[in-house]
Amino acid sequence: MPRMDEETLGEFLEQPHIGVIASLRRNGMPYSVPVWWLHDDGDFWISGTTNRVWCKQLLNDPRCSLCIEALSPVTGFASVDGIAEAHLLPDFDIWPISRRLVDKYVRRGNPKNEAAAVSFFANMQTEPRMLFRVRPEVRRAIDMRVYQGKRADREFQDKS
Repeated sequence: MPRMDEETLGEFLEQPHIGVIASLRRNGMPYSVPVWWLHDDGDFWISGTTNRVWCKQLLNDPRCSLCIEALSPVTGFASVDGIAEAHLLPDFDIWPISRRLVDKYVRRGNPKNEAAAVSFFANMQTEPRMLFRVRPEVRRAIDMRVYQGKRADREFQDKS
């Protein structure tokens, strides 16, 4: 399987792609929701609120998976399995990382979006916010532009 090279992966992780985090219900069934995420020094930061179901689930059982998929500018996929470490006020200042998330997804590097980013960030500060840092134990990244399928898939296609 063609793994995404480090340079392409770095660029991929800078893009504002939506991720999907899977947490575990008390009965063991997975629960997944879309999230904004920030890649920083090998870890992934995700913002939530203390009253969201998936946040409560991660507080109960921190095992999780984060999947990021995109069609452009690179058609690819990256995912990690790991442990979500909760960070809450007042013990941890969540706002600098939260602002970076807003800049990534609302401002998007465009100064014209600054007012929207400021407004969004101000609204976030009225909510019972928290952060999770996901420390990957397993990583996967595939560059779909060069993917040719698993060997068995290719052999089957060649016979067809």
